[in-house]
Amino acid sequence: MGEVLEDIGYNVDVKQVETGPMWASVADGSADFTASAWLPESQKQYWEKYKDQVVEVNQTLDKAPLALTVPTYMEDINSVEDLKGNTELGEKVNWKITGIDSGAGIMSLTDQAIKDYGLDKWELQHSSEAAMITELKSAIENKEPIVVTLWKPHWTFGVMDLNMLKDPKGTYGGDGGHISIVAHKDLKDNAPAAFKFINQYTESYEMIEKLMPQVFAEDKDPEKVARQFIKDNPDLIDKWTKGIPAE
Repeated sequence: MGEVLEDIGYNVDVKQVETGPMWASVADGSADFTASAWLPESQKQYWEKYKDQVVEVNQTLDKAPLALTVPTYMEDINSVEDLKGNTELGEKVNWKITGIDSGAGIMSLTDQAIKDYGLDKWELQHSSEAAMITELKSAIENKEPIVVTLWKPHWTFGVMDLNMLKDPKGTYGGDGGHISIVAHKDLKDNAPAAFKFINQYTESYEMIEKLMPQVFAEDKDPEKVARQFIKDNPDLIDKWTKGIPAE
């Protein structure tokens, strides 16, 4: 998105931040938009807090499930219910669920899941996405058990064999909500070409699972990966930028 916006004529600054600062910066106008709004449930608290300052522009993925996740070699663990009273597993992982930053929606949902499923001995570890992935990689390399908070789309599913645990109580929202682009309420007036582009932008799991592992698993430069995708998909770029003159 950033590279296409550069081609349209904008100077783009892409930042990776945690969930709370992401919403706050769009709401106060220090950022123009985010393409990572997980709605309606996962980031509901932020939508309720900032809905008068932002606008939901475009739903880019209609299913974005969240779940506790384990490596597939943990064959006996297929549901959140399999964690309850599981002393053998609990002791191996120190009764720890490895999570991400405390402000993320999946963390509050996991706190609720611990209550809903009676996971009395289990504790949710707050860290960061990067730290969680480091622990996940280490566990898989050593074929050790681990329980993490994960979601789709995520690049790890493109390079690791993972199993999202069934959630019969529906704490995590079943198939998940959707991912949307949320912009500051004045973006349409301040940058109409950019607003038109993000309104016409589309995504697919195939696209994401092709691009993201190149950056996160193969350590390729994100801008170079994006540029190659733009070069390889001229028809798609034409659809995204239809009716938008270069500025």
